[in-house]
Order: sequence, then structure tokens, then C-alpha cells
Amino acid sequence: MADADPAAAIERLALKLLAAREHSRLELARKIQARGYDAEAVEPILSGLMEQGLIDEARLAETYVAERAGKGFGPLRIRAELRDKGLSDEAIDPHLERMQDAWPQLLAQTHDRRFGPVPPTDQADYGRRGRFLEGRGFPSELIRRHLRWND
Repeated sequence: MADADPAAAIERLALKLLAAREHSRLELARKIQARGYDAEAVEPILSGLMEQGLIDEARLAETYVAERAGKGFGPLRIRAELRDKGLSDEAIDPHLERMQDAWPQLLAQTHDRRFGPVPPTDQADYGRRGRFLEGRGFPSELIRRHLRWND
């Protein structure tokens, strides 16, 4: 790297990424290392940012769950995406559980945005709608209940 102080450059890059949106520690490490910085130099900087509260994975989980649910994604997909970001189930669960009562309504809204409020016309249509909602990350039982309710 051209920078005389790689630690300062790593911290500047991490802060720049955090200014754009919340990131997990793993995401930041991946992005910074992809720019050519050594993992051994990155880890202490990220530890310091976590101690300062600048990397807050609970805050990331909270905002991410709300954002993705608002875009019509279900709890299974959101959990998988947060795991990919390096968050543990212990960090994810409270935020998904907080929305437990909202998932059926969010599924209905997602369904109606895509297919309208009309029920499936036949078994093939039922299957197509179910696959769409599964791809969005809604649990099978919730999908079955919604589509049966609309039958």
C-alpha cells in the first residue's frame, strides 16, 4: 500500500464503509482485505472500532431486519443473509422474534403486491405462488395457511 501508515488507512476505509451503512465485523474484514490489506493488520483496527461502538452488530441486525421485512422478505431469508454477514443466531433471534406477529401480514402484503388479492386459480398457480413466497424466505406453514385461507 502507498499509505505510510497502513493502520490509519485501514481505519479510514472502515469508517468510510460504516458511514455509508451498517456493516458487520466480517463484512468489513472481507472488504478491507479485498483491497489488499493483511488480515493481521485489519483485526486490531476492527476490534478497536467495536470497542468504540462504531461496529454494532445488534444495531445492524435491528435495522437490517426492519429494512428487509419492509421490502417483502421473510424471516428465513433474512436470517440466512445475516448469517452470511457473520452474525450469530443469538444476535439475530431477538430481532426476528420481535416481528413474530407481523410475519403473516407481511406475507399477505408480499403476496398481494405480486399476485393481487385473488386466490390461486388452480394447483399450478398455487405452486407458483408458494415457490415465490418460499424464495422470499417465508416459512412453508405460513405460506400454506395464507394460500388456503385465500382458497
